Amino acid sequence: MTAETTSPASRPGPVPVRTGERALAPDLARGLMLLLIVLSNTAFHLWAAQRGPSGWQPVDGSWPDRAVQFTMIVVLDLRVYPLFAFLFGYGMTQLYQRQTAAGRSEREAVAILRRRSLWLLLIGLAHATLLMAGDILGYYGLLSLVLGWFFLRRSDRALTWWIWIATAQLALLTAGPALFALFQGELGSLGDAAAEPGHLAYAGGEESWLAAAGTRLTTGLFVTFAAAPLSLVGGTYVIFLLGFWAARRRVLEEPGRHLPMLRRTAVVGITVGWLGGLPAALAHIGTLRVPDAAQSESGALTVLRDVTGNAAGLGYVAAIALFAHWWTARPARGRTPGATAMAAVTAVSAVGKRSLSCYLAHSLVFAPLLAAWGLGLGEHLTSATTVLFATAVWLLTVAGAYALERQGRRGPAEAVLRRLMYGGQGERRRPDEPRPGEPARMTPA
Repeated sequence: MTAETTSPASRPGPVPVRTGERALAPDLARGLMLLLIVLSNTAFHLWAAQRGPSGWQPVDGSWPDRAVQFTMIVVLDLRVYPLFAFLFGYGMTQLYQRQTAAGRSEREAVAILRRRSLWLLLIGLAHATLLMAGDILGYYGLLSLVLGWFFLRRSDRALTWWIWIATAQLALLTAGPALFALFQGELGSLGDAAAEPGHLAYAGGEESWLAAAGTRLTTGLFVTFAAAPLSLVGGTYVIFLLGFWAARRRVLEEPGRHLPMLRRTAVVGITVGWLGGLPAALAHIGTLRVPDAAQSESGALTVLRDVTGNAAGLGYVAAIALFAHWWTARPARGRTPGATAMAAVTAVSAVGKRSLSCYLAHSLVFAPLLAAWGLGLGEHLTSATTVLFATAVWLLTVAGAYALERQGRRGPAEAVLRRLMYGGQGERRRPDEPRPGEPARMTPA
């Protein structure tokens, strides 16, 4: 090998995905995921509400509020983050494969991902300290740092073995005690009904921003440096590995090749996930009588809801992939979508392309308006009205992302992260990328 081929100047530069190469399903999934995340985070901000044994969802309000609480527990709580973890792992593998296909060594591609993980970890801690303790960027930044180093270069055979090992960890170490308590009829044997309510760790009701920031930082450090390592013991990292596995098979880029698997995953995953959350929801509204300890954050019903949430997250991904396949196949069948429907799908996908910017934008709106140290509107909202507020905030980011899409511009947070990952090279436009104002293109999924 000549000196010219090994010099820094001759190494391939960072390779961003071209707009024309993008498949619909991953971006659409990320865009819809952000709606689910902002809805599931609404309980953070109802700082004056009365809480039940879980310390999470409020227990007061009118019947629309109770209906929202029931739906949240069954459909969203502890179900959205597995969806995020799968898409995070999927995106890591996409980035790794794109860099190696362009001529970078495996070591160099992993180094790029390592820088990305470190910056996400720091961004997450800053986000938690300044605005929202429930940040997930630091948590997944640390996990991706470990899992990327250990698994990205593994063979398919080794990755499959580790998926089964993680699944066994999840079943035995995480779900096992809760299932044992359920089968023995001793639901009160797990959990602590006297534990401090979890929502207090997010300091929404603190009138001093500085005091709230201290609480949020403590919570953010715990979530990042304690909860994330514990997930490696409990097996919940299996969702990351399934994202690696699926990306290697281009499941979201080419859903038409995996329709039977996607259909089974959607039906089974969502069914298991919703049924797993049903006991906790029924207990929350008082229909199912169980000890308070069972509903606490470490109680049997919460653990059951948490574990089955992984199945729901996978089911949601599969359902979105099936929709993307149906949507992109419509023109070939002579069914051209209407202009409004096309714009809606493009706008939600635009959010997915700018998921980091939109995720941070949610907190920039929520925290100053709802927290006690801000305008304090969270004191006056209910479960139902906060859902309406959250949907409106998400729609605001949809409009902003769509405007950036039409201009051919990245989200501001994505632009900063790329510069941190690659330096000045990260902002170079590929010759075949559309100029600002050109319509976005998508390959058939």
